[in-house]
Amino acid sequence: MNQTFNGKLMVSQLSEVDRVAFYKKTYSHVAGGVLAFILFEYLLLQSDTVVEFALSMTQGWRWLIMLGGFMFITNYAEGMALKTPDKNKQYLAYGLYILAEAFIFVPLIYIAAYAMETGPDILKQASIVTLALFSGLSAIVFVTKKDFSFLKAGLTVGFFIAIGLIIAGSIFGFNLGLWFSVGMCLLAAGSILYQTSNLVNKYGVEDYIPAALGLFASLMLLFWYVLRIFMSRD
Repeated sequence: MNQTFNGKLMVSQLSEVDRVAFYKKTYSHVAGGVLAFILFEYLLLQSDTVVEFALSMTQGWRWLIMLGGFMFITNYAEGMALKTPDKNKQYLAYGLYILAEAFIFVPLIYIAAYAMETGPDILKQASIVTLALFSGLSAIVFVTKKDFSFLKAGLTVGFFIAIGLIIAGSIFGFNLGLWFSVGMCLLAAGSILYQTSNLVNKYGVEDYIPAALGLFASLMLLFWYVLRIFMSRD
């Protein structure tokens, strides 16, 4: 007999066929999010005003303001997507999240694409590596059927430490370096395992948009630091 939680029919209670259908919906929305991100990024990079403003916000306390604004918008979007059953509002939240991601990526992608000799190759390589890692980590969850919810506490502590280091680096002007990026890639990998595991344990059958948003967020975090690693090698 199917069980509900807070009025929701949970994915864990579905038949295998219906569960696969939910996964397909979720990952098609992740793919759609990536395509929307590419479109938003392209459009933002066409505006000199947007690029100059984004680049001006990358130093010192300005970067903290930009990060704070990004975190506020993305937390608001995540909350809206999870709390409302209205699909239009969920899509609006997802779109807002993607736009915020595209904006914060403007300085990094601009520098990689236009200020580095091998920038286009770096972007292509970082994209391929990110998608390969994302696919591999997702496959681990589906093949092993392991519950990775135990990672939540470690991820929470890790992200608080990372935020503290970013704040300290911005205030005192020191570069966090390659190993910080490597550590953040490990955190992003853990987040992908956790979010993928949550597809069954956390979401209801109609929650494929919030589920896609969570996976997209982890994918973008991984891409950010994979790209930074590749840029540091140039």
